[in-house]
Amino acid sequence: MSSFNLKIVTPDGLIYDGQAEELYVRTTGGDVGILARHMDYVAALGMGRATIVANGERRTAACIGGMLSVKNGDVTLVPTTFEWAESIDVDRAEASLQRANQVLDGGNASDTDLRLAQARLHRALVRKSVASSK
Repeated sequence: MSSFNLKIVTPDGLIYDGQAEELYVRTTGGDVGILARHMDYVAALGMGRATIVANGERRTAACIGGMLSVKNGDVTLVPTTFEWAESIDVDRAEASLQRANQVLDGGNASDTDLRLAQARLHRALVRKSVASSK
């Protein structure tokens, strides 16, 4: 299968820079698959699972927020958060989920606190889902 250059860069630094055969990510408009010779494309990333196939091996990660760019066959993923499945701290994700649920179930939170808790809940669920598929 043909490959393309994939670069994954977060605010914390370079995560991946190499060849890949496939990339699947969640954008704000839905799931997208990228293969070699994909047309130029730009999209905002949502919260979900990212799957990278490189050298015939499939790896998954939690990918949250940021941008995806395909330009002249080069693919750049610039997520706000990117965690490989094997690196996810499931206990930390569970604790975050519990804190979010406390705010959501509390009944006296402001609209801002509710929105933040909903986002925290969604991130925790994504991380736990990705970690369980190791």
